[in-house]
Amino acid sequence: MKGGLIRRLDDSIDFIKQKTGGSSDILINRFAAGGVHCVLLCCEGMVSASVITELVFEPITSIPAKKGPHELFHYIQEELLLSTDRPVIEDYDTLFRLLYSGFAVLLAEGMPSALGFGVQGYSSRSIQEPSGEGNVMGAHEGFSETIRTSMSQLRRRMKSPELVMDMMQKGEKSCTDLCICYMKDRVPAELLRRIRKSLDGIRLESVLTTGYIRPFVESRRFELFSSTGTTERPDVLCSKLIEGRVGILVDGVPFAIVIPRLFCENFQTLDDYSYKPYYATFIRWIKYAAFLIAVLLPAVYTAIVMHHPELLNSTLLMILVESERQAPLSIMTEALGVLLMYEVIREAGIRLPKPMGGSVSIVSGLIIGDAAVKSGLISTPLLTVTALAVMSGLCVPELNPPVTMLRFAFLAAGGALGLFGISLLACGVLVNICATEDYGFPYTAPLSPFAGSGMGDTAVRSSFRKMQDREFTVEEYHE
Repeated sequence: MKGGLIRRLDDSIDFIKQKTGGSSDILINRFAAGGVHCVLLCCEGMVSASVITELVFEPITSIPAKKGPHELFHYIQEELLLSTDRPVIEDYDTLFRLLYSGFAVLLAEGMPSALGFGVQGYSSRSIQEPSGEGNVMGAHEGFSETIRTSMSQLRRRMKSPELVMDMMQKGEKSCTDLCICYMKDRVPAELLRRIRKSLDGIRLESVLTTGYIRPFVESRRFELFSSTGTTERPDVLCSKLIEGRVGILVDGVPFAIVIPRLFCENFQTLDDYSYKPYYATFIRWIKYAAFLIAVLLPAVYTAIVMHHPELLNSTLLMILVESERQAPLSIMTEALGVLLMYEVIREAGIRLPKPMGGSVSIVSGLIIGDAAVKSGLISTPLLTVTALAVMSGLCVPELNPPVTMLRFAFLAAGGALGLFGISLLACGVLVNICATEDYGFPYTAPLSPFAGSGMGDTAVRSSFRKMQDREFTVEEYHE
């Protein structure tokens, strides 16, 4: 469908009807403007009726008689404003893409091109507080599903001409709008070039969420942790862009992809920069400890009870022996059962309709948990250890998928080989994490390779008086 449009208006309309299958949401409005037969196309539900009437219909229909279609289009482009976004359409691919994006399209008899008018007015969710990145002291607004609204949220915070937002479309059928965001004076040129090359390799029929894009901008080899991140907060994305990162917005998704992502950033929140440095450092170290507890605690408990009871003092050992004596299953089986039961309850709580959410808490807390302990199927110490590990994992929600799988893997290793198995698996996990990188940026920076300049916002949280004298960019971590 490349090349110019069909000059004869009736043939062009017939071609459009054929390509759309006579879809009922395509509105075709015939009228005469300046003595020239015209058609205004729009998609029902995608345009604002009041805007299109006041800014397009009324000005165009009141145009005085002209000599021909070329003079009519010249008059519209030079004498009338109509809308701020007025692309010239040269082919049908562009026509359909703009039509389904909420533009009104003007066709005229004898013209090989058309005019588009940005009069979008489709319904969208209002800006609301992020659901997964809560904070106390920072802003309480997150991205919207509408990509242009999300772009405006970034621009409102970064009033600098250095901020560039480049639009493109991906998905042969969905034609989903993507927006690459970066600070042109901060982003490494090679990083930007390689990301564009990766996006050019997308040949999907549809792009409906960020999960369609992330595999193309990540390494092909197996990685336990994702080398790209997501955020639903405009202020967080702005802070990453200032550091030289690249953000990708996807139309219809209230999350932005951040490239590259560092492991230490999973333990940082916006509130860290609102509190005193000593308190922010304390909270950050609690999160580091919570991550280790979430991954290792069930495995260490199982390994010690099954293989290394000599590590426990006599009092604690007798308590565990007494509690496990009543349980009919092995400790390994108990631990796996409790963890699987939690994952089932968590998934049910997420997928169930909200009115039924309370029933999940009642069933899981009162019936399953209390009844399992009283009946002797599960020992109290094991249930306590598992609950502590699960709660600790909630401190780093971004890492929930890998933490969940690692928890099971370490439990299996600890149950089979004891502390030796846990140590062996830990070495493998560390090797995988240290080998993870994205476009030459190590996932474990600034810890490995070590960069002392980056420890001021990793091991601790330095004050802004110290950080303001140093313009940090992620380029310093590039290998």
